[in-house]
Amino acid sequence: MKTETFRMSNVTRIAIILLIGSVAITSCKKEEVPEEENEVEVITDVSLIFTNVADANDRVVAKAKDPDGEGVEELEILDEIELETGKTYTLTFEIFNNLETPGENIGEEILDEDDEHQVFFSFTNDAFTDPSGNGNIDNASDAINYDDTDDNGNPVGLSTTWTTGTNHTHDGEFRVLLKHQPGVKTPSSGSNDGETDFDITFELHIH
Repeated sequence: MKTETFRMSNVTRIAIILLIGSVAITSCKKEEVPEEENEVEVITDVSLIFTNVADANDRVVAKAKDPDGEGVEELEILDEIELETGKTYTLTFEIFNNLETPGENIGEEILDEDDEHQVFFSFTNDAFTDPSGNGNIDNASDAINYDDTDDNGNPVGLSTTWTTGTNHTHDGEFRVLLKHQPGVKTPSSGSNDGETDFDITFELHIH
């Protein structure tokens, strides 16, 4: 009987040792932390606001609306851009997610994350005297007059400056493309880098 008891004790000790070892191994494993996702913004309403530098009361507003964000409803262009010749305008944006109540100001979020965002532009060739050309969507190094930069000195595009010449533009185009570029935005990153938050083309008239 004593021998049997001794054998059972050894078995019990071995079981305990194995259990302790298993717990130790399990506790040494690092917990897997899910990677943070950088999702594109939910945007339903975008307004382009051209303000005459010489007269703050002279403003041109062009709006676009996507009522359900990424849902099935199509983006609707509500206005054309109507500018005058021989004037300089500052272009700013109002960007909202109105699926939230109250509406969420996405423009403020972009400012908070300006090192992850950039607005690119394209327009009818030589519609403007400054910047000249046709924008920087096709080539990131082409001229755009960015008024704002992120903490790294890279352009953002929530404020830009545009000067019209004396030539009239009929049935032109003005395209704005907001890119979300976490971890990839650099001085040379372009419109093909990152994810698209919005891509809107307005009719442009300068007269």
